[in-house]
Parts: sequence; C-alpha cells; structure tokens
Amino acid sequence: MRIRDLLPIVLSCVLGLTACARNPVTGEREFVMMTEAQEIALGRESDAQVRSQMGLYDDDALQQYVEEIGLQMAARSHRPDLPWSFVVVDSPAVNAFAIPGGYVYLTRGIMAFLGDEADLAGVLGHEIGHVTARHSVQAYTRASGAQLGLAVGSIFSPAARTVGGLAESGLGVLFLRYGRDAELQADRLGAQYAGETGWDPTGVQDMLSTLSRLSEGGDSRGVPGWLATHPAASDRVERVGPVIEELDARLDFNELRVNRAGYLDRLDGLMYGDNPDQGIVRGRDFLHPLLRFALQFPDGWEVINTPTQVVASQPGEEVYMVLQLVTDPATCDLEQLAGDNMRESGFRLDSGGDTRVGDLEAFIGTFTGESTDAGEPRARVAYIDYDGTVYILGGLTDGAAYDRVESAFNTAIRSFRPLSAAEAEDIRPNRLRFYTVRSGDTWQSIAQNAGQSIIPSNTLAVMNGVAVNEQPRRGDRIKIAVAGD
Repeated sequence: MRIRDLLPIVLSCVLGLTACARNPVTGEREFVMMTEAQEIALGRESDAQVRSQMGLYDDDALQQYVEEIGLQMAARSHRPDLPWSFVVVDSPAVNAFAIPGGYVYLTRGIMAFLGDEADLAGVLGHEIGHVTARHSVQAYTRASGAQLGLAVGSIFSPAARTVGGLAESGLGVLFLRYGRDAELQADRLGAQYAGETGWDPTGVQDMLSTLSRLSEGGDSRGVPGWLATHPAASDRVERVGPVIEELDARLDFNELRVNRAGYLDRLDGLMYGDNPDQGIVRGRDFLHPLLRFALQFPDGWEVINTPTQVVASQPGEEVYMVLQLVTDPATCDLEQLAGDNMRESGFRLDSGGDTRVGDLEAFIGTFTGESTDAGEPRARVAYIDYDGTVYILGGLTDGAAYDRVESAFNTAIRSFRPLSAAEAEDIRPNRLRFYTVRSGDTWQSIAQNAGQSIIPSNTLAVMNGVAVNEQPRRGDRIKIAVAGD
C-alpha cells in the first residue's frame, strides 16, 4: 500500500477522535482531539515520562510548599476537579510548563529567579490557565500532527532520523508552543487565579518583567525553554495590566499575600546550575563525577546536557556533537558495533579502524549518510569502551562543512578521559545563598568577589528583580550563587 493510499484512513481516524465541547474558560464550543478522560490519561502517561527523564528535585519541603500553593489555586480555577499535580523538576533551565490533564511543572532554575511567593503564584496560575483553557490539549494536537510528518519523512531520510533524534531529546512534549493569544489569556487567568486565591496578582507582572530582563540583558545560558516558547515578556507586562486593575477594584490588595521573606527562606541552599549527579557543564568542559569521565567540546560551542545525551552545537551553524551511552550493546567488537549502529541510522562507513583514546580502547570512523535536500550528512564518530561501558561520541554536519570542522571533532573525541576519584570528589553543585548589601556594594563588585558569587553581574541583578542598570540598596537581602563546598 502506498503512502497516499493511507491518507484517507489516517484522516478518518483523526476525525473520529475529535469531539465538540465547551471550553471551560470561555464557554465557547470548540473542536478538540480528545475527551477529558483521554486528556487525563494522556497527562498521567506523560507525567511518568517527565519524572523519569527529568527527575524531581530532591527537596521534600520545597515540593510540598509548591504543591500546596498550586492546589489552592487549582481549586479556585475553572477546572477544579482535575487530578492536579504540581512538582519541581531537577533542571537548571528557567522554565515552567504544563501538560494535559492538570500536570504542572516548575524547574528549580526558575525558582531562583522568582522574588517572592506572589511571583510563584503568578507562574503557577499561568500554567494552570494553560490547562483550564485547554491550550495544552490544542498544542499537543498540533505537535502530534508534526510528529506524524516527521515519522513519514524519516522513512525516506535516515539522516533526518538522526538529526530528529537530537531535536526530540528531552521529551519534546515539554516544550509545546502556544500562540500569542493563548499566552496572553494564560497571563490573565494567572492573575485572576492568584488574586482570587489570596496572592497579590502583580506577581504575574513581576515575573514577566524578570523574564523580559533575562531576554534583554541577562545571562541567557540555560534559559531557552520559557523564552523560546513564549512571546515577548515586555509586551505581556503591559497587556496584563487591565486585569490587575479590575482585580484591584474588587479586592483589597493590602490583604493579599506577597511573602518575600518566607519564599526566600525556602530557597537557601537551592542547587544552582547543573546537578553533578547528571553531569555538569563548566564552560567547554563536560564532567560526570558519578560515571567518572570528562571531555572538552570545541571552544565557544553551546552545550546542553539532557538525561539521555549531551549535545553541543556551533552557534549559527548546523554542526553538532553528541555524547551518549550504548544501551545493551549486541557485541563487544567495537568496529562491528559501530558499523551496525550507524548502518541502522542510514550511514555507511567510509574509513576507520580500532585505536585508543588515551588509555581506552576505541573505534573511530568517518561515515556518510544518504543525500537529502539539505545536503549529504557526514559524521566522525567514536565508540569508546570505558570499563565495559560503551560511549558514542561524534560530530555530525553536512558534507560541505565537514572538512572545516573535522579537526574540531577529532580534538573533542580525543579529549575523552577518565576522572580520578579526587577529581570527581571535588565536583560539587553550586548553591543559592544570601548576602546583605553593604555600603558601596555594586552588582559588579559582588559578582567579582569570588567568596560571594559565581554568576555575572547582569544575571545577579535580574535574579534579584532589578534592572541591570540599577544598583542594589544598602541593607537589601539578595540572592547569590556560590560554588559548592
């Protein structure tokens, strides 16, 4: 049966899944791809994947704190009967997201950039709004259609399958994109849910201002999620204003909670940046103290660490390097393993042979994939045996760029090395601490004092809710990040 012969069948199945229902927020009738029961089932299944792939942040008190606030707000929302869940996931990215069925996640990274409990309520309310208005269902529907297209394309393009694997790492459902109107509606709902549950709704504007500063002048490393999936935060600060004014007219803001001191107390010791248990990026170095290895990616490349693989990319170029484990290798022969694995991905071996990377046995080969509209992909890949565990470390680009970056690929591959026990012991997480501003202190002076903070002055200002061109005030209790001890 040909692909075109399948289309009527696919379309009839899709139409069979649609249902006409009233939007819980607007009351308008709309076509959706799933019933509420299906939405909850999907959310439950996806939640298991999120917890498995990202992991929960190991702080029971913080988890309970976030859950209690989230459940109070969800109970006052348009869909109080969903099986709501609120957790903090162990990711350094500045992000928050929701999946269908009432499952809401904050990263520990965003917790460091919120200034008080009202800001936290604003973020939670925003994500609750995505669920109550069924934005996550609509976005999931769009994403499912896109994945179908990718699957069909991958049948004919093994190279697309390889690059597609990079894009899909880290559970793509976490980064569903919403339209501009959906984001603005979620902001309005977040302010409404916060105010009606007892928190100052201006926290929505405060957290949007912080995100705007991150995008404009702060250190953007590790913060792609929220900024990539939401429209301009500066515009949203203004657009949520009328909702807050309306709430102000019927609520006594003086009676609403902000609770800055209580929120900050809960952040003392919060892990900042990568969790060493999952490997840690320090500049161009990737270090994994539990698996006891290290390597250096090319200077200036962006390095993203996910639970399943480490991906480095040359800014502005379609040039990648990937590190991952081989799970359940079918053979101990590295050359055969490399050939079989790469052939399954649509690549043929051009040249290569057994070698050593430092003191470790390895096979390094050059491979070419099937031609596509984007060109003919080429890869330089090493299969490295380290104490019986096989690591794949390789670079991938199109044929035109390969000669230019082959040397960088080789240098990175040859940098793979074991970590000594002493080196591994010295790798500890950075932590959030507090500092009381003294007379004459500036963000620059605090950032430059190695005993006080390890993050740039711009990021330090944004983290504390201050524009980068303003200075801290004497006596202020500010957040700083310090190296692990």
